[in-house]
Amino acid sequence: MLRLYFAPGSSAMAAHIALHEVGATFESRPLSFHRKENRTPEYLAINPEGKVPTLVIDGRALTEVAGILFYLARRFPEAGLLPRDDNEAEAQVVSWMSFIAATVHPARRQGPERNRSVFTVAEHRLGGLEWAVGRYSIADIHLFRLFWRFRGSHDPAPGEFPQLTAHYHRMMARPAVRKTIEIEAAIGYELPA
Repeated sequence: MLRLYFAPGSSAMAAHIALHEVGATFESRPLSFHRKENRTPEYLAINPEGKVPTLVIDGRALTEVAGILFYLARRFPEAGLLPRDDNEAEAQVVSWMSFIAATVHPARRQGPERNRSVFTVAEHRLGGLEWAVGRYSIADIHLFRLFWRFRGSHDPAPGEFPQLTAHYHRMMARPAVRKTIEIEAAIGYELPA
């Protein structure tokens, strides 16, 4: 049994999208940051860091977006979210996931200039590819969620990030992304500025 603890619009959105992509049956447990539901003793017993996402797998907690995405891609290989039998392509996914977690994600808190410069690097890395590693993968889900937030917070000028914007629109056309956004928007976003 899978249970996802998430706060709508947070980094947990990537795990939520991936669960819909793979077609997994799971329980949703939305948390409110404003009501500090991620700091309750009950939630801290599941994830002592009080962060989201947390994916509970048969009673065991798995945290961190990259770990959850990797787990889902491996557990549901038929979904094709991780290249099979191609060590270099798989390593490229890991490279993207590391770059996103270690560089892109923290840039939001380092100010708008740093955030833009990091997305400039992501724009260059994406180049003319339709997907981050040439085919759809968990790296695209992770990248999308952060660019989705960046677009909402910083409203980049038209043409500022053409590759990332095209990637964003391809992602927005995916049923799993639309379903996740519909569910999370109905609950309500409580994201910090």
